[in-house]
Amino acid sequence: MSDLGPRRSTAARHRTRILTALAIFGGALLVMWVGLPLLVPAFAIICFIAIQEYAALMTLRGIPIRKRSLWVAAALTVPASLPATYPGLMTLAGGVSWREALLVVFAIYLLALEVVNPNQNSVHAVVFTLFGYLYIPFMFGYIITLRYTPDGVLGLWYLAIPLLAMVATDVGAYAFGTAFGKRKLVPRISPNKTVEGSIGATVFALVIVAGVSVIARRLGGIDLGIPTLTLFALLVSCAAQLGDLFESLLKRWAGIKDSGVFLPGHGGILDRIDSALFTFPVSYMYVTMVILP
Repeated sequence: MSDLGPRRSTAARHRTRILTALAIFGGALLVMWVGLPLLVPAFAIICFIAIQEYAALMTLRGIPIRKRSLWVAAALTVPASLPATYPGLMTLAGGVSWREALLVVFAIYLLALEVVNPNQNSVHAVVFTLFGYLYIPFMFGYIITLRYTPDGVLGLWYLAIPLLAMVATDVGAYAFGTAFGKRKLVPRISPNKTVEGSIGATVFALVIVAGVSVIARRLGGIDLGIPTLTLFALLVSCAAQLGDLFESLLKRWAGIKDSGVFLPGHGGILDRIDSALFTFPVSYMYVTMVILP
């Protein structure tokens, strides 16, 4: 009887985690399907909270950052992330993308702020604010780019494949790690992750991508071929796991377990989008460099 309370508590945590994950997944599918009308506010809200969590992490290390400047840059990242093929989008001279222009302008702006008002933390403020922009809005902005590359129809599939593979990676790692995990993957960063879980994550991602490819071929007439899809799944799974591990490294550096408490059973927003921050840029590069040519 003494174990009944802990067992119920553990079951309740698992139930909360599963229900939250299902809600997140369902919401992500809806946002992905609708496109910009929901993607823009979702991107803004996620980035706003993620930047708040990132700023809190930096505060734990005594590092000040330009949080409001990051929020403004995140808002500007929405139009800057639209691909050049998006209807009605003005292009810059010389083939420079709006994303590149925004990054350069933001970097110069941060440097100018610290030059005008220098202090002993000026270098840290520039470096970690700029890193925060690259890590969160800049990288996450590729979800918008990918959704409309090369257009709104094919882009939906090119976003759906890595999104489902990323979810499959998370599920596979948790399931296989719990059932078979013995050998630690990177104990100094994340002691709960195992080699068996990592292998299971990759295998499950391959299976899900294979299933999605069948649906894409029947509904969308998209046939990418087995070698292309296999490499796509492998890259997405590796990127997702790397993103997860890097955020774990960031939290360990700050000395905390979760980046926040926004999502029941899942910690903060950063804890949920850490894989996406690496997955979507890698997927965009693969789609534009391998699939579309």
